[in-house]
Amino acid sequence: MITHADIWRAIDRLAAERGLTPSGLARAAGLDSTTFNPSKRITPSGRPRWPGTESLARTLSATGISFEGFSRLLAGHDDPEADGKVHHSHLRIAPFSQLAHPELFDETGLPEGERWEKWDYHGMADHHSYAVHVDCDSMEPIFRKNGTLIISPTAAIRVGDRVLLHTAQGMACCGHVVERWHDAPITAPLHELVRIRGLGAIDGQEIILDGTTRIHRITMACM
Repeated sequence: MITHADIWRAIDRLAAERGLTPSGLARAAGLDSTTFNPSKRITPSGRPRWPGTESLARTLSATGISFEGFSRLLAGHDDPEADGKVHHSHLRIAPFSQLAHPELFDETGLPEGERWEKWDYHGMADHHSYAVHVDCDSMEPIFRKNGTLIISPTAAIRVGDRVLLHTAQGMACCGHVVERWHDAPITAPLHELVRIRGLGAIDGQEIILDGTTRIHRITMACM
């Protein structure tokens, strides 16, 4: 049985593991900053207030945690998807419009070079994670202009994940994974079936991966 205290404790742990306050977690999910505040957890009449399913769904999507991972937090365990992640004081960051520049990534798709800027980030991310400044409106309404995406090129890609695609033609776009065969990390060109549905300007389009496209998981969106 899930109690009122359990679910709020899990939300607090999720925020802490991402280096966020409850207010910061709400903002990252595109919610009102007071949505998860302790003062909102009990109504003025003294009744417990539960977080809405839409708020939870948007929070899981923004933080890149699966429902199974959140269930572990509910049960009092650590988030298994935080394994291998450490707190960072900054990440490499580049504008979305410049992701096609060949000097930003090495031959395996990992970020490298001097063209990156540093971005203050007091949260958790794996060693190779980088940030992307959304400097265009081509991904609205999913990701708003002037937001920031945290990207992991080494995280396992799962059905339901939102991902950033780098094509051999130099195009970058975002999509939603609807089907794949395996659950291994992908940092090299794909050689398996992965069905992607486009987001934003290419909303609803099915993206056919041709073996030269790299796919990096979007682990968090900061709006």
